[in-house]
Amino acid sequence: MDVGLISLLLLLSTLSSLIQGLDTNSGIPGIPGCHGLPGKIGKDGRDGSKGAKGERGLPGFGVSRGQEGEKGDPGFPGPTGKRGRRGPAGETGEPGNPGVKGEMGRSGDHKSTLKSAFSAKRGGFEYPPRDTRIRFSKIISNDQNHYNPDTGVFTCNITGFYYFVYHATSDNNLCINLNLNEVKKVGFCNHGTYDQVSSGGTVLHLQVNDRVWLEPTDYNAMMGKEDHDSVFSGFLIFPD
Repeated sequence: MDVGLISLLLLLSTLSSLIQGLDTNSGIPGIPGCHGLPGKIGKDGRDGSKGAKGERGLPGFGVSRGQEGEKGDPGFPGPTGKRGRRGPAGETGEPGNPGVKGEMGRSGDHKSTLKSAFSAKRGGFEYPPRDTRIRFSKIISNDQNHYNPDTGVFTCNITGFYYFVYHATSDNNLCINLNLNEVKKVGFCNHGTYDQVSSGGTVLHLQVNDRVWLEPTDYNAMMGKEDHDSVFSGFLIFPD
């Protein structure tokens, strides 16, 4: 049914009701009719004007940062990692400060470096003069030059104990004294009228500049020829 016709019928029904209401003898109103069908959707209206700016809203509930807490205990060390590759050598650093001076070491055994020794034999075929120093003029060893072959005297340069010894070849009676600073310390004698070898020795404690030598008594048959040598020797045993 046409929408316009339906609308017209509703309008007429309404007018008829109004007219009947004017009659005092009108009856009970009739049952309302059904709603008509919806009309067509109208076109969109124009945009309204811009509304006023609203008020600023309340601030949000932000969380503020608290105070920093105490540092915790260090954790347990982790397992040892694998050894990395060796890096390149760094530049040479500056020299460090000198270290503290160490304590003085113990003294060395300087005595073992102190030496004194000689050995010399007598030259010539004549007997040495009686009661005079015997000159052993042919040096066998005398590195420190503590023995003088011109005088036959050994002069002490190192205080300590020395050993002196002689070996003499003789063809007659021979007596020898070993003197220290003009004092006889020991004497040795050998009697015989044929070629023979005698010897004697002793240990003396000497001070620096002490002098030691040999000299014969009235029995002075000391020889000094090839294969019939007479030798005077001495050496430092140990220093003080």
